[in-house]
Amino acid sequence: MNITLPTVLLGTCIATLATSAHARELVKIDGSSTVFPIAEAMAEEFQIEEKGKTMVTVGISGTGGGFKKFCRGETDISNASRPIKDSERKICAENGIEFIELPAALDALTIVINPNNDWVTHLNIEDLKKAWEPAAQGKITSWKQVNASFPDRPLKLFGPGTDSGTYDYFVEAVVEGKSSRGDYTASEDDNVIVQGVANDVNALGFFGLAYYEENKNKLKAAPISWNGSKAVSPSVETAKNGTYQPLSRPIFIYVNKQSADNKPHVERFVNFFMSEEHAPQLVKEVGYVPLPEKAYKLAQDNFKARRTGSVFHGAEVGIGIEELLARTPK
Repeated sequence: MNITLPTVLLGTCIATLATSAHARELVKIDGSSTVFPIAEAMAEEFQIEEKGKTMVTVGISGTGGGFKKFCRGETDISNASRPIKDSERKICAENGIEFIELPAALDALTIVINPNNDWVTHLNIEDLKKAWEPAAQGKITSWKQVNASFPDRPLKLFGPGTDSGTYDYFVEAVVEGKSSRGDYTASEDDNVIVQGVANDVNALGFFGLAYYEENKNKLKAAPISWNGSKAVSPSVETAKNGTYQPLSRPIFIYVNKQSADNKPHVERFVNFFMSEEHAPQLVKEVGYVPLPEKAYKLAQDNFKARRTGSVFHGAEVGIGIEELLARTPK
C-alpha cells in the first residue's frame, strides 16, 4: 500500500497531539459563581507551577447545578457558596460519592444599590425581609412600602437565581425561610446583577463581596443593621472580625474523595488551594477574606485525614469558621 509523505506526517501529528492531550492531567471543577474567582485564580497559578503538566477547568453552573454534576461523579471538585443540602448528600451517597468539605474563604454577602440612590443610608434586615419575603410578591412594589422613611419610588430587585448558594444563604439569613418572592430579575451570572443595579437608580441587588469590590465604581454597598445594632458595611475586615452579621459566611470547595485518593494531580491541586503559602494572597487579590491561620491548618488536617461528610446540621447562619472546622463531619 502506498502512503504519501503528507499523509504520514499528518498521521504522526495527530498521534502526537492525541498522546499529548492524553498525557495532560485534568482537574474538573464546577459550581458557584461566587467561588469562581477564587477557583479561577488558584487554577491559573497552579497550572503555572505544574508547567503545563496539569489542566484545571472551572465551570459556573451555580452551587446547586455544581452539586448535581458532582454527585453524579462528573467533577472532581464542586465550588459552593453554601453547605451541601441533605437531599444532595443523599444523591451523592446513592452514587457512591464520598466528599471532603473544605472552606475556601470568608465572604460578606453584599447588598448593593445604585450610586445615585440618595435615600438609603443603611438597611435593616427587617427592611430586606419585607422586600424579599414570598408575601411581598406583587404587593411590595415601592421603596416607601419597604420603609416609611424612603420615597415613593418603584422598587426594582435583582438577585441570583434559585440554583445559587448565595440565594439560599440570603433567604435563610434574611427571609428565614426556604424561598423568596419570585418576581425579581434573577441570574446565575453576577455581572447581569451588576449591570441591572448600575443602570437603575431604583434598583436593589445582592451578591458576594468580590463582585462589589470589582465594580465599586458603578455601585454602592448598603450598610446593614441586624437586631437593632449599629449598621455595618461589608468589607474584608468586618467579615473577618464577625461584625458584619448575619451576612458574613464561609464559602467552600467539596472534593471527591475517590479523586483525591486516585488522582495525584487532584490531591496536589487541593493542597495548593489550602496552602498558607498561596491561598491567603490569592483569596485577597480577588476580593474575598482569607481564612484565619488556624483554620487553614485545620482544613489541611481534615483533607490529609480524608474526613468525609459535612459539619453542618441543617441550615446555619452566623457560625464561626474555627468552630465549624473543629466539629466532626457527619
